Amino acid sequence: MLPVERRRWRQPAPEAVKLHRRLLRNPPVREAVAAILTGYVRLVYRTTRWTRQGDDSLDLLVAEGVPIILCYWHGRLLMLAPGWRYPDRTHLLVSSHADGDLIASVVGRLGFGTVRGSSRRGGASAFRQMLRLLATGAMIGITPDGPRGPRMRAGSGAVMLARAAGAALVPVAYATAARHVASSWDRFVVPRPFSRGAYLIGAPLRIARDADADEVEAMRRQLEGSLTSLTAEADRLCGQRPMVPAAEIPTSGERAAAARAAE
Repeated sequence: MLPVERRRWRQPAPEAVKLHRRLLRNPPVREAVAAILTGYVRLVYRTTRWTRQGDDSLDLLVAEGVPIILCYWHGRLLMLAPGWRYPDRTHLLVSSHADGDLIASVVGRLGFGTVRGSSRRGGASAFRQMLRLLATGAMIGITPDGPRGPRMRAGSGAVMLARAAGAALVPVAYATAARHVASSWDRFVVPRPFSRGAYLIGAPLRIARDADADEVEAMRRQLEGSLTSLTAEADRLCGQRPMVPAAEIPTSGERAAAARAAE
């Protein structure tokens, strides 16, 4: 029998969201919240009985000196950091808005570097910075469905970065048996302490530096499918129902084809 999941949090009212963002723009408040969140993340990780899979394949890539881009869904961000074995070599892509400031502070306390930007803001500069970091042997962490979704639908940014850098895409997922699930766009998962969990690292994906647009799209879909399958497996190992991705947004080519078919 699957465990009963705690009731999802309700989406906050717009006024509450505005207040939340104003508070996070206050550095002392933001740092205090970051300290509390960091402490909670460490508590959950240390009191959870983890099942780990895939570390050997990751260690092999590291030994071979292959540039690595770890990929994880936005809703599973919270426990990815403490479970990653190479924090001092890893920089996570974090958006430039107020929530991103909080995330950057938390992951910084956990030993990670950050790159600030997203597809909507500072994307080109962040892309160049990540290329430079990968060239020095650093690792990059990206949420392919971030920062605003749709949930569990991969954009092409991680694949484009992997192509340019000759890097391997490494899917990562976690789940826990006891958790809260927010009603946010990403169905953000907040694990509870003193539970059991699964931390899974999937098979690396490689794309050629000279891959064309069709190959990039095929790899994007492969990354999306791999991440979704890995996350579902982590959920199953913890007795949870797999999370359902949001409806897929058609590509521009698919929209054009649909329009031609309707003529």
